Order: sequence, then structure tokens, then C-alpha cells
Amino acid sequence: MANKVKFGLEQVHIAFKGADGYKTPQAIPGAVNLTMNPEGGEAPFYADNRKYYSRYTNNGYSGTLEMALVPQDILAEMLGWEVDDKGMLVEVADGQPKEFALLGQVLGDERNRRFVYYNCIASRPADNAATTTDTATPTTETLNITILPIDHNGKKIVKSVIERDETTNAAIFDGWFNEVKLPGQEG
Repeated sequence: MANKVKFGLEQVHIAFKGADGYKTPQAIPGAVNLTMNPEGGEAPFYADNRKYYSRYTNNGYSGTLEMALVPQDILAEMLGWEVDDKGMLVEVADGQPKEFALLGQVLGDERNRRFVYYNCIASRPADNAATTTDTATPTTETLNITILPIDHNGKKIVKSVIERDETTNAAIFDGWFNEVKLPGQEG
């Protein structure tokens, strides 16, 4: 059966890019919201008093990942910052962000859907804090993320999405968070 709706972001993981591909994904608990907006679109050409030709581009996405709290060791590696020997997170002004893959799961009414965005770069989150009142409402962290296409087997790809199917992809789906999967890769 096909999903009619999707809801419930969970199981967010980050896999940093290494010299030989992606490192093992690391779980980041506390997923709140993921919003990705497409970049690119239609570039029309007009001739003979009408739209004569259109070219469509996919330049990836830009958006936000809202988390309860991003662990400081992951944030430091993601943004090119440091954690000193006393455990202090140090924002390095000329630190260079590190490329990573963003993985996660969105629930569905019939099947859960897992995703990976391959070429992500984050910028530093806003720094927010608020006093407590009669209720203690947690403050979240929001990362701005830019996602660009990568070259894979002669194609430019941006993301992959999979729903579990017992007959075709159960092994890939079940091992989704063990390593970053590329199209055509076996389970």
C-alpha cells in the first residue's frame, strides 16, 4: 500500500565526508523540524511571441534543520570549530564548514520513509536563550543548511528516499543508518 500522508521526523543522523566517502552516520537525537526549499527552477526562452523553450535546473535545496540541541562535538566538526581540552566549545571565526550527508526518517500511514541528502553544508545557528516563566519551554537550535548536487555514475544527484518493501529493498532500508547509501548500491 502507498502512503496517503507523512508525519513525524525522527532518527536524524549526520555522516561527515571523509577522504574515501562518508564516515559512519552519527545519531543526533531531538529532531524537531526539517524544512528544505528547492533551489533552481525554470529558465524560459521566448521567441515568436511565445514561450519557445524552457530549461529546468535542480540546484539542490536550502533550508533549516531544527533540533532540541546539536551535540557540541558534532557542531564543532560541522562548522570547523573546536572543543578544547577542558570541554569548551570554541567558535573559530575562520573555521571552514565540513561537508556531510543528512539522513533521517519520516513516518507514514502505511510505510516509513527514509531519506539522505548527500552534499550538505551548515552555517552556524542563531544563539537563543529565554528566561523560564510558569512553564519551562525548551529553546531549540536551528541550522541553516545548503544542499548541492553531487556527481554519481554520470548523473548529478541531490537526495535519495526509500520506503521499505519486503521483496526489493528490505536489507537497504534496514541498514539505512549504518552507512550512506548511493543509488545502485547493494544492502
